[in-house]
Amino acid sequence: MNKVVASADEAVRDIADGATVMLGGFGLCGIPAELIEALLRTGARGLRTISNNMGVDGVGMGRMLEADRIAEHTGSYVGENKLLEAQVLAGKLNLHLIPQGTLAERIRAGGAGIPAFYTPAGAGTVVAEGKETRVFNDKTYLLEQALCADFALIHAWRGDRMGNLVYRKTARNFNPIMATAARITIAEVEELVEPGELDPDAVVTPGIYVQRVVVCRALEKRIEKRTVR
Repeated sequence: MNKVVASADEAVRDIADGATVMLGGFGLCGIPAELIEALLRTGARGLRTISNNMGVDGVGMGRMLEADRIAEHTGSYVGENKLLEAQVLAGKLNLHLIPQGTLAERIRAGGAGIPAFYTPAGAGTVVAEGKETRVFNDKTYLLEQALCADFALIHAWRGDRMGNLVYRKTARNFNPIMATAARITIAEVEELVEPGELDPDAVVTPGIYVQRVVVCRALEKRIEKRTVR
């Protein structure tokens, strides 16, 4: 089955106002940059986003913030984005901060069909407010619910026309688990190959989890900070 679409714009065409969207990446590493730009061009607003962080001002999801497209965000780290801080303090954006490991496990659980799980992370802190707790072996655990999404926008190094994906080093990060936890997964790939050309042992995301594939046309790999001596 050929899952390749002609452009990033076509790939995200049906993401509507209010959709829940997972976006892969860690910092700016492995973010679906071209899909983000295409999503901006759709004009979709009131989006509920799930991502480890929010990029930086003017880059990645920071561009979505500038365009006032996000109504609610669930993530782990937002310290590189001053605009997000301003929007939260002004009451324009509903922010849910989650310990990073808990975020990853909630997404993994969503993809595995596990509705909830217990974790000690956050017990005894503000993270525990409003959540069910239980004690196992004299230790307190929180009940955390799985996370799923309408769409997942992810980035991979190589992919074939059937949607099988290979990631490169740390750019793998949240991309594979998000691919499993959405109704529609859209993958942008740096290199497109024919079925059979990928080493089966190297495939991390099987094509069964991916509905659309688009080739990156103008890939720019940015970093958050550059330090020189």
